[in-house]
Amino acid sequence: MNADAPHILYVEDDETLAFVTRDNLEMQGYKVTHLSDGKKALREATRKVFDLMILDVMLPGVDGYTIASEVRKVDTEVPILFLTAKYLKEDRIHGLTIGADDYITKPYSMEELILRVEVFLRRKKLFRPDKMDSIYTIGQFTLDYPNLTLHLGDQVSSLTQREADLLRYLIAHKGTVLKRADILKAIWGENDYFLGRSLDVFVSRLRKLLAADPGIQIENIHGVGFRLIDPS
Repeated sequence: MNADAPHILYVEDDETLAFVTRDNLEMQGYKVTHLSDGKKALREATRKVFDLMILDVMLPGVDGYTIASEVRKVDTEVPILFLTAKYLKEDRIHGLTIGADDYITKPYSMEELILRVEVFLRRKKLFRPDKMDSIYTIGQFTLDYPNLTLHLGDQVSSLTQREADLLRYLIAHKGTVLKRADILKAIWGENDYFLGRSLDVFVSRLRKLLAADPGIQIENIHGVGFRLIDPS
């Protein structure tokens, strides 16, 4: 195993699925720490540094949502991918809101999972602190990109890395109609149907965060993409 190989925390209590998934990830050259118990996973996730986390939602002891919430208190940048058998939109929004970067529903193909892993690890390398701009203004809001926070007066909202990436991209192209494919390639690195579903969830989340300034709108251009309207 390459000492510089990305280290993945993989939490799954289905032994058969875990064996196959871990084996495939290791064949791709990744270092994998697999745990099946939520409590043990929570301790590992908040005490050690990982390059990416793959969390099953339903776990014994502590569920994946709780693990992600606690991780985000100590690490705002590590990509988190949920594995879930739940299909409800509310479940997906909840997972993304508490800090996950994406989700994949079971059953999934190994090719799709590995693609997601590659995309998120590539995105993590692209957004290094020395390459980041710092502060962006939109309407009454200020985006502190390196610290993943959105400010409105004294109110501060925490963002996930993916939310901050998307908002920064929209701000940089405000007033311009952005094609969905271009957004997906810029933020996720790939134009993929499943990632497109996640894009809609992230846009919904940003709309709620920006709702305090009625002049700001993220318009849905039917069949094309989105456009950010900034009154300032």
